[in-house]
Amino acid sequence: MATPPDTSKTVKLERYNSYVRKLHSTKLLNASSKLLFRVTLLTALVLILFFTIKYPPLSDNPHHVPPHHHSFLSTSLFSSTSAGGAAWEKQVRHSSTPRRPNGFSVLVTGAAGFIGSHCSLALKKRGDGVLGLDNFNDYYDPSLKRARQNLLTKHQIFIVEGDLNDAPLLTKLFDVVPFTHVLHLAAQAGVRYAMQNPQSYVGSNIAGFVNLLEVAKAANPQPSIVWASSSSVYGLNTENPFSERDRTDQPASLYAATKKAGEEIAHTYNHIYGLALTGLRFFTVYGPWGRPDMAYFFFTKDILQGKPIDIYQTQYQKEVARDFTYIDDVVKGCLGALDTADKSTGSGGKKKGPAQLRVYNLGNTSPVPVGRLVSILEGLLNTKAKKHVITMPRNGDVPFTHANVTLAYKDFGYKPTTDLATGLRKFVKWYVSYFGVQPRVKKETQHTEESG
Repeated sequence: MATPPDTSKTVKLERYNSYVRKLHSTKLLNASSKLLFRVTLLTALVLILFFTIKYPPLSDNPHHVPPHHHSFLSTSLFSSTSAGGAAWEKQVRHSSTPRRPNGFSVLVTGAAGFIGSHCSLALKKRGDGVLGLDNFNDYYDPSLKRARQNLLTKHQIFIVEGDLNDAPLLTKLFDVVPFTHVLHLAAQAGVRYAMQNPQSYVGSNIAGFVNLLEVAKAANPQPSIVWASSSSVYGLNTENPFSERDRTDQPASLYAATKKAGEEIAHTYNHIYGLALTGLRFFTVYGPWGRPDMAYFFFTKDILQGKPIDIYQTQYQKEVARDFTYIDDVVKGCLGALDTADKSTGSGGKKKGPAQLRVYNLGNTSPVPVGRLVSILEGLLNTKAKKHVITMPRNGDVPFTHANVTLAYKDFGYKPTTDLATGLRKFVKWYVSYFGVQPRVKKETQHTEESG
């Protein structure tokens, strides 16, 4: 009988080879893991370096212009973790403490904006406490917002740099200061920009507003809230002039739709939580320190630079007209709304009784064709405009606005007193001074104002 072959050496050899293969596999896996970790770490470092270069810290220099970025849902620079310092709280309290008997303590959102900065100064001037909040986004040149911030700082108004969607920051502010009022002016503005960046309107005008109301409803005491709606809510309305009783369910732009949504959201929080809310429908506000995306502002810039300007006409060859409202008149309306706002009736998020809910037009009651606006600017700038008349594109703009302000006059004496020629004269005087326009224009502007 044949002896069976000895397989022990073969088995041992296979075991050894298997062990070697596993060892190599483990080493390879470890090497791969280390390589993957190093690549991940290197990528993270590269990204950090990229964002540090692309998004440097914002400067306090009013002429510094940060790089282009949009961050409406970003965490604020003063997040809840860094907003608790003693020095920071001291600034917040000092700025928001009223200096007159029974004065208000007002949180002004969008305080570095056009209307927000003017209202903040007016409130501070009469002795109210004012704390600003602004995220300094770059929808238009942030250096203008920084210059407004510097102006407010000179009047001891502190602006917290942060976003409406930063709930911990807002909660912290309400913990530090028992605000009596909120003047909510922060929003993504502009009708046409909504076609390029619709998410920014939802993030700011709807989500941001809801976040503010959520924090305000839980505050004790609850503040009274006055907030910026818009004449854009009238949309395709053909009634003339626009009255608060007119329908507002036909928005012509996403911007208008978000402002209309804000009015409905305000109704909900008033009904459920007892927040006293007043919405203000602004009609084409203009004046010194204004917004560069507005027609009167960029018309002035283009006329001085010899560039052609587009003047819209309707599909039926009629001139587009706006109810231009001077900033000082709007500020009086905002303060009037604050002064007549009732106290909220809720406490700790629970409604104790019916609360005030109002909406008002703040306009000038005198629509002016855009062609007339250009003619006034030509005279003030001593320069002929290169006009390019075109049919209004379908971009959400409406052809005509006209405010009925009877209700605002009845409730808090709102009465606009500045006509367009007077208001533009003041704007141009500011413009040539701020941007250092050639002396010829400045002298002409001063001469026109003295003879006007």
